[in-house]
Amino acid sequence: MPMELTQSRIQKIWLPNDSHPALPRRSCGPQLTNSPTVIVMVGLPARGKTYISKKLTRYLNWIGVPTKVFNVGEYRREAVKHYSSYDFFRPDNEEGMNVRKQCALAALRDVKLYLSEEGGQIAVFDATNTTRERRGMVLNFAKENGFKVFFIESVCNDPSVVATNVMEVKLSSPDYRDCNSTDAMEDFMKRINCYQASYQPLDPDNDDRDVSLIKVIDVGRRFLVNRVQDHIQSRIVYYLMNIHVQPRTIYLCRHGESEFNLKGRIGGDSGLSNRGKKFASALNKFVEEQNLKDLKIWTSQLKRTIQTAEALKLPYEQWKALNEIDAGVCEEMTYEEIKEKHPEEFALRDQDKYYYRYPSGESYQDLVQRLEPVIMELERQENVLVICHQAVMRCLLAYFLDKSAAEMPYLKCPLHTVLKLTPVAYGCRVESVCLNVEAVNTHRDQSENMNSSQKQS
Repeated sequence: MPMELTQSRIQKIWLPNDSHPALPRRSCGPQLTNSPTVIVMVGLPARGKTYISKKLTRYLNWIGVPTKVFNVGEYRREAVKHYSSYDFFRPDNEEGMNVRKQCALAALRDVKLYLSEEGGQIAVFDATNTTRERRGMVLNFAKENGFKVFFIESVCNDPSVVATNVMEVKLSSPDYRDCNSTDAMEDFMKRINCYQASYQPLDPDNDDRDVSLIKVIDVGRRFLVNRVQDHIQSRIVYYLMNIHVQPRTIYLCRHGESEFNLKGRIGGDSGLSNRGKKFASALNKFVEEQNLKDLKIWTSQLKRTIQTAEALKLPYEQWKALNEIDAGVCEEMTYEEIKEKHPEEFALRDQDKYYYRYPSGESYQDLVQRLEPVIMELERQENVLVICHQAVMRCLLAYFLDKSAAEMPYLKCPLHTVLKLTPVAYGCRVESVCLNVEAVNTHRDQSENMNSSQKQS
């Protein structure tokens, strides 16, 4: 007997009837069909472990895989309120060693809670984990709880890279709040030496031949990968092989105001209005003033972004993936027309804008999946200007600013404004540059009718 199915009104996907409860909403996106995964960072201090942890977590959450970082250093700072010196990390300091082990165990208890009870799919255990004994403890913990383990070891022997990392990140740590930079640098280098003496790198040719791992060598100059177990681990490897730490700037903007913008119509493929053309000229002047070497320019395949790029008199690349969200049966309508002709759809979209899929069209969730190759290529590039559309720009911005799925569809991306994104230590600095050309406001605020639980979902 064929199983009875019901189509969800918001996502337009087929679900079994009540006898088979649907998967929880947060597990949409790439499905981990097997057990949850603990990502275990490995490496000496100041090797970029926390940078990798935070960046990877941001990416995984963006593609729909619930992920959280558990930084053992934060547990240690909570347990030991006042850091005195590197002596705490000396291998012969029994009290310090015991405190550090208890902090690691406390973090692992929270990892278990997150993966077993709170709907998490990936936990990043961010610590040095430089000894086989400590890694063995984590492996046993994972085995007892039915979790997979994937190790990420960051290896860097370039003194200048390590020194830069210490100066940019470590000296601003709470450990050195009341310390001058010279003394802090000296103390931290001695702290590294405390770990160096007992450091046992991952060894995929011998002791760790059966372990799933990636070694990131010299900030991505070289990689060593061993025993990738599943789809999500392969995506993690692919992501890590595409990111870099070179200084660069990413510029995001929408096309100039279009004829459809003036009429309040969504989607379509209309050309620029007169004010849109003025913005294109202003954008040309702005780009010239930035004086960027080897600037890449990307557009969608829709007329309004291409007309905007043409004014720059520079080579540009068209991406179909950058086309605006497909509004399906609602394409080229005004919101008033949608409300009149499709009142239920209009209400459903206000109810859950991220997951809502237009009939025969797309959702923001679909858009994120479509834009993943764009994000990968943006991570590989240096200076890039992306001329795109409102929903597309929101998705890209949400990735760089670590915004949730609930926040994404309501990010403000006004016409005739350039957002300048500069990657910094653990995030991204954003500057908003208005080019002083008037345009209509296409932003729609979150519906006041939504209850608080919907707003937080």
